[in-house]
Amino acid sequence: MHFKRVINNILKENDIVLFIDMDGVLASYDFGKPYNFGMKRPLNSNINKIKEVLNERIEVHILSVCNNDSQIEEKNSWLDKYVDYASKDNRHIISKESNPGKTSAQLKLEFLESFSTNKKIVLIDDDNVVLKVVHKGLKDAVMIQDSELVDWGYYDRIWRIVF
Repeated sequence: MHFKRVINNILKENDIVLFIDMDGVLASYDFGKPYNFGMKRPLNSNINKIKEVLNERIEVHILSVCNNDSQIEEKNSWLDKYVDYASKDNRHIISKESNPGKTSAQLKLEFLESFSTNKKIVLIDDDNVVLKVVHKGLKDAVMIQDSELVDWGYYDRIWRIVF
C-alpha cells in the first residue's frame, strides 16, 4: 500500500510527527448536513490503516478545526471513543469562533509553523486546499491525501470478481 511505503521511506531517515485531520479522515463527513460530532460514523478502515504503521518513532497528533468552541469537547469525546492512539495532550482542535476570519487551511498552517520539532512533519487531510496551503508554507512537510489510506488493490479485486 502506498501509505505504508511513504511512511517507511520517511522512517529510513527521520522520526515522524504525524498530524491527522478528523473530518473526512477519521470520521465521516457529510458536507452541508448539520454538525453533530457525536453521531459521526468512525472511518474504521482509515483508523486501522494509520494504527498499522505506528511505532515508537511516530508521534501522533490530531489536528482538526471546528466552527464553535463548544464543538471542541464533542470532538474530544468522539476521539476518546474511537481513536485509542491519540492522547489528549496531542489533540489540537482549533475553533474558528476563537479565530474569526481565518480559514481551516490558514489555521492549520499557522499551527504547524509554530510547532517546534526536529522530526519530519506528515499531515493527513482530506481537504486539497488545506494540503496545498500547508505544502506551500511548509515545503519540507509531507502531505498525504486521505485517499492514500485506501487499499485500492482490494477494490480492484472486487471489481474483477463482480465484472
